[in-house]
Amino acid sequence: MRILLLLTALLLTACGFHLRGQAGMPFNTLYLDAANPGTPFIAELRRNLEAYKVRLIDSANEADVVLNIALEIPEKQILTLGGSGRVNEFQLRYRVSLRAYDLKHRDWIPAEEMMLRRDYIYDDTQILAKEAEEALLYQSMRSDMVQQIVRRLSRAKPQPQ
Repeated sequence: MRILLLLTALLLTACGFHLRGQAGMPFNTLYLDAANPGTPFIAELRRNLEAYKVRLIDSANEADVVLNIALEIPEKQILTLGGSGRVNEFQLRYRVSLRAYDLKHRDWIPAEEMMLRRDYIYDDTQILAKEAEEALLYQSMRSDMVQQIVRRLSRAKPQPQ
C-alpha cells in the first residue's frame, strides 16, 4: 500500500500536478478602515487577511492598500405569512459596503455594496431552535462575505484613472 502511494505521488509530480495553494495578495500591507471596528465580521476579516500573510498597518499613510468597510448590516425581512397571519418564512440579508484604494487614490475595488441572502422556514412553536438557526445562518453569511472579500482582494489591482 505504501509503495502504491509513493508511485502515485511520483507519477502526479512527474506530470506537473501540484496542489493548489493559497493565492497571494497583490500587496503586502493593508489598512483596514471600518466604520464599526469591533464587530465579529471585522475580527474574522482580520484573521483571514493575516492568514494570507497580509500585514495589517495602524496608519493609512503607511499601507499599500486601504480597505474601507463603510457599512455592515445584518437584516431580517418577512418573506411569507400563513393563513392565520403568522410568519412562515424569513429572508436574512447581510450587506457590506466597501472600497479599496491606494495612497494615490486609485481604486483597487471601486465602491460597491455586496449582499448575501438566506431564506429559512420559521415555526413559532420552536422559537429557541429557530433563533439558534438564525444565528448560525448569520455566522455562515459573515464567513461567506469575508471569503468573497478576500478573493476580491487577491485579484484586485489598481484601476486606471
